Amino acid sequence: MKKVMFISSTGGHLTELLQLESIMKNYDYSLITEKTKANINLKKKYKNVNFLLYGTKDHKLTYPFKLFINCFISLYLYFKYQPDYIITTGAHTAGPMCCIGRIFGSKVIYIETFANINTKTITGSLFYKLHIANLFIVQWRPMLKLYPKATYGGWCF
Repeated sequence: MKKVMFISSTGGHLTELLQLESIMKNYDYSLITEKTKANINLKKKYKNVNFLLYGTKDHKLTYPFKLFINCFISLYLYFKYQPDYIITTGAHTAGPMCCIGRIFGSKVIYIETFANINTKTITGSLFYKLHIANLFIVQWRPMLKLYPKATYGGWCF
């Protein structure tokens, strides 16, 4: 059975990722997101749930340290689960894991957020420009103008 890691930051990105719940059962999966009060109960519903430190780029003093620590946590979790595929809806939290996965041979599937119809996200721009994702999916057809080599996949919702 293929091993698939689902990873995203908390909030809307996680909400989008969890729309893929119906396919999770088809794989030996793990779910990774940021640890918040709202996400603690994920362990009751899903298997192999792990958390990274919560932090946003709005917290300019602590964010670099949390990102640095999350890189090491991501490395540990990558080798713990050794996924064949990493599926992400972004954002920053998923970056280190997807880079690690690419280096060690996992296939990375990036789904650009549903929230943007005509503008790129920072994570999407980086993943696209640096070819981090093996498959780059957009949820809106107009996004194909911004990411011409992307695949239109329709909405997660």
